[in-house]
Amino acid sequence: MIENGEVSTVIVKDLSRFGRNYLEVGQYLELKYPTLGVRFIAIQENVDSTQSSGAEMMPFHNIFNEWYAAQTSKKIRAVQKMKADSGKRIGTSVPYGYMKDPNNSDKWIIDEPAAEIVKRIYKLCLEGKGPSKIANQLTAEGILVPTAYFIMNGRSATHKAPENPYQWSYKTVINILENRVYTGCTVNYKTTTVSYKIHQIVYNDTDNQQIISNTQEAIISEDIWERVQKLRENRRRPTASGKTSIFSGLVYCADCGQKLVFCANKNLKSNGEYFRCSSYKANSKVCSVHYIRNVVLEQIVLGAISGLSDFVSCYQSVFLFLAKRKQSETLHSDVKNMKLDIERNQKRIIEIDKAIEKLFESNMANVISDERFMKMTADYEAEQKVLKEDIEKKTKLLESSEQKKVDMRMLLKGLRTFSECKTLTPEILNMLIERIKVHKSEKIDGKKRVKVDVYFTAIGMIDIPTEAEIETLTEEIRNNPDKMKLIA
Repeated sequence: MIENGEVSTVIVKDLSRFGRNYLEVGQYLELKYPTLGVRFIAIQENVDSTQSSGAEMMPFHNIFNEWYAAQTSKKIRAVQKMKADSGKRIGTSVPYGYMKDPNNSDKWIIDEPAAEIVKRIYKLCLEGKGPSKIANQLTAEGILVPTAYFIMNGRSATHKAPENPYQWSYKTVINILENRVYTGCTVNYKTTTVSYKIHQIVYNDTDNQQIISNTQEAIISEDIWERVQKLRENRRRPTASGKTSIFSGLVYCADCGQKLVFCANKNLKSNGEYFRCSSYKANSKVCSVHYIRNVVLEQIVLGAISGLSDFVSCYQSVFLFLAKRKQSETLHSDVKNMKLDIERNQKRIIEIDKAIEKLFESNMANVISDERFMKMTADYEAEQKVLKEDIEKKTKLLESSEQKKVDMRMLLKGLRTFSECKTLTPEILNMLIERIKVHKSEKIDGKKRVKVDVYFTAIGMIDIPTEAEIETLTEEIRNNPDKMKLIA
């Protein structure tokens, strides 16, 4: 309106009501408004642009107004940090699938109708469907989107009511699939803003987030959530014909390490559909042809899963013993010792900080020389750097160990499900298989043979032991019962 010449005077109670960014306020009041011939009045500060009174102090008022905004922002962040440090959630919005307890607004309880949809979304993902397909299916079934569901139930929503309350977006599905709160935890510091001036949302790395376990009842188990995140890393894309394979995203070239792409068209029969190395498809000079038909791959994987399922159902203790031994070989260290080392290193880092502080005080009091202070400080800082690197390395190993336990539970659950139905479904496959490697075909006895390596969740490749080896392992287990403590 001002730029259109419809306003001649702007009046505010005080300058802080006009703005708290002193640069922007100055730009308007000292350049834009005078250029447009607009009169500006601030009652509290007695500022009138047509008179000289109060104008000379206006920049200082603006600086103090911005300083007040900065201090308020710091106080709010300090309060949020205090709440987070005490184990409380700092977010106010309740995600789809939960609602506030009518008797306690700080407590979340499960919203059953919405929670069932959340469970279904995770189930569809485990069955091999991507976010777009899940969104299309929910749309076709006429299920209300979260915003429409909130409005229908009289709850506040962060977005406006959609034109089509049943039109699901793939982004909404992704947000649900990646939201860790469904495992019953609270995630603080998931996002932040650039500054108190710039409200652009910035997503923090997982390392900078705070995760508090068991703050509300879980809708999705930790095992399923972790498995879904792995599946999301290996996204499946349908072919031009719209056909897909349950193995898409899991098959890799044993030589170049690239994925094998699923090839199918409308004229190709199901027994002719195949996988081919993506590097060879793009450039035959990069890698040699790695090819396997989908039906053959299905037979190989089905055989590998059947063999492992039968072995585990008969000799679960032997299987867990082999898994424990393989895990120990991978980690090269004992978990308990690593935890003690991390704790010891953390204490030493605190001791070094205190020692540096004392050195600084001694240097200020001329007890030790500047040269001595610099040398000792440098030695301490070098030691701290080594300790921090060691903590980071061992923390990652511990996280790997904990993930192995989650993966093992998922593997055992998948094997039990398979043993009951003896059918290879996308859900079972995604629970059991981590990746599949296809080697280059070789001629053996005049026939082409393709070696396929099947890597299972938690254990990787495994050779089923013979009866004689099982007897030896069983005897070793009897003599070493402590080695069976694989899953806490």
